[in-house]
Amino acid sequence: MAAQKLLLPYNFSDSDRKALDFAVSTFGHRDDIEVTIFHAHTPLPSIDVSSETVTGRLSQNINYLSQKVSEVETSLQEVKAELVRRGFSNDRVKLKFKPRKKEIAAEIIDLHAGEKFNLLVLNRKAGRIGRFFTGSVHAKVAAALRNATVCIVC
Repeated sequence: MAAQKLLLPYNFSDSDRKALDFAVSTFGHRDDIEVTIFHAHTPLPSIDVSSETVTGRLSQNINYLSQKVSEVETSLQEVKAELVRRGFSNDRVKLKFKPRKKEIAAEIIDLHAGEKFNLLVLNRKAGRIGRFFTGSVHAKVAAALRNATVCIVC
């Protein structure tokens, strides 16, 4: 039987931690689950560096941001290691770390369209007034998907 594919978007928030804990407690003991941890980061701009002072400072800032992106990727590797320590087999945990081109809900929907996940574990962050107007990620994803189970951890 083919493995069930679980998508776990992760952005290092407390709500994401709850979703991760739910995935571990519910599916960690199963050998037929393949987990993909997904993080989309804001892409860094490319700049033409010259000897001018302003461009040099901008280049330093880009280097700093690039280092931060690398640190996030390393942290994502640590999340994978935690899943393995807590019961998932190493060959059944995958990472997707990529620059974001769209809003995060659209990135999740596109990833699902390409890889056909059976289950998505999302979180529902505590509401802010801004989400009233823009809509929440979990609501957009749940409304757009078909033939998948969406688990929303509160």
